[in-house]
Amino acid sequence: MNLSRLESCHDSLKASRFPFLPEKLGDLVIVLIRIGILICLIASVSLALHSAFSKQDRWFPLPEHLHVFQNDSVVDSGPTNISHILFGIAGSAKTWHNRSNYSKLWWDPNTSRGFVWLDKKPHLSHLDKLMPYQISQGWTRFRHVHSASAVRIARIVFESFRLGLPNVRWFVMGDDDTVFFPENLVTVLAKYDHNQLYYIGGNSESVEQDVMHSYNMAFGGGGFAISYALAAQLARIMDGCLSRYYYFYGSDQRVWACVHEIGVTLTRESGFHQLDIRGNPYGLLAAHPMAPLVSLHHLDQLDSLFPNQTQTNSLEKLFIAYRLDPARIVQQSFCYDHRREWSISVSWGYTVQIFKSLLIPADLQMPLQTFRTWRSSSDGPFTFNARPMSHDPCQQPAVFFLDHVVKVGSSGSITIYERYVADEAKKCKGADNTIEVQRIRVSALTLDPEYWKNVPRRQCCQLMDGGSIKNSSIHIRIRKCRPQETITA
Repeated sequence: MNLSRLESCHDSLKASRFPFLPEKLGDLVIVLIRIGILICLIASVSLALHSAFSKQDRWFPLPEHLHVFQNDSVVDSGPTNISHILFGIAGSAKTWHNRSNYSKLWWDPNTSRGFVWLDKKPHLSHLDKLMPYQISQGWTRFRHVHSASAVRIARIVFESFRLGLPNVRWFVMGDDDTVFFPENLVTVLAKYDHNQLYYIGGNSESVEQDVMHSYNMAFGGGGFAISYALAAQLARIMDGCLSRYYYFYGSDQRVWACVHEIGVTLTRESGFHQLDIRGNPYGLLAAHPMAPLVSLHHLDQLDSLFPNQTQTNSLEKLFIAYRLDPARIVQQSFCYDHRREWSISVSWGYTVQIFKSLLIPADLQMPLQTFRTWRSSSDGPFTFNARPMSHDPCQQPAVFFLDHVVKVGSSGSITIYERYVADEAKKCKGADNTIEVQRIRVSALTLDPEYWKNVPRRQCCQLMDGGSIKNSSIHIRIRKCRPQETITA
């Protein structure tokens, strides 16, 4: 309604004078109608202004290089890199202050893109040190049985897509206590075409969790990736889909249900770790599957990765090795000392184990069960095979943890591992032919990320100097296996 129409309406009213009413009463009616028209006009203008500017109403302004444009990733054919990934981290104003310490380990403000999505504005004074944040909108209107926050978090995929940021190929979701290894994430996603419908992630380690939810669901704490093409499809159905699955428990379960409505199934990558386990994750990381380490979750609920250190300090140490050789972090290699009858397992950048017997590779690559299931704290089952850990500390392997790492030249490294003896193991008596070894030195060339594009072959491990012990130390070299070489010979 414009002003000319208002004037015309006014003239008509004035001319009519409501002949069937007394003159004074007719004037009063005209005044009331004018007031009603004015109120409608003000409401219309207010609504128009709200529609025009509501999309710009953000608690945290977008950086200059992240202004909203139409996505052109579908025509960008270059190799996938970190700038093509938009992270959507699920957080809350209550937890973000403490859990932001995890993001500081892996978030690079110069290269990373994305936001932590919060339920309300946090009370923080050091925002410049954190990843930028967004406030979730529109989630309170949805029906739910268990948790309203699960609805909010499930909509992060939709809200991230709706931002319309340029050159986005992948939307990667995770929790505020999820630690990502970005270079390895890029390596994994670069294998797939973002113009196709991909839903990539990992299951829970505990079978009871997979049975309760789904083996075909990517567990959200371990992180999952949605291609741009799939995100575009999800954006069209997300809100209606969330209304249909109001009775589900978690946000990841809701996303999974919506993805399956489109007809897309989970593409599994074993480097995403939900860590649905209790206790010590040592056994799992000491025998990591042959895949790039992409993420770790539930670290607040687990023992520290390194003994006698906080979890934050443990992760900082692991990241020192990771940054030097991302593709190799926690990758396992085997050595044998046939003279001493030792089996040696190296989890690069984390730990070395010496077993006082000759074990076959099938056993060495099987994690020692240093943990229990997530829900019932039982001995299993897990989604992988595990070896029982002896309750007798004298029968357990000699364990060495990363002490420091040194870069060698332009493409090599030396990692030093110091022996760790738990208090109960100090009481062990009798012969132990590993006691002389207090330090292990491991040399290796930087692992090319291209290694993961082909069918990977475990690299070989070689005892240097005939396995001689010098100054309580032995030297191990990790290298490519020769054409006819096997791990045991």
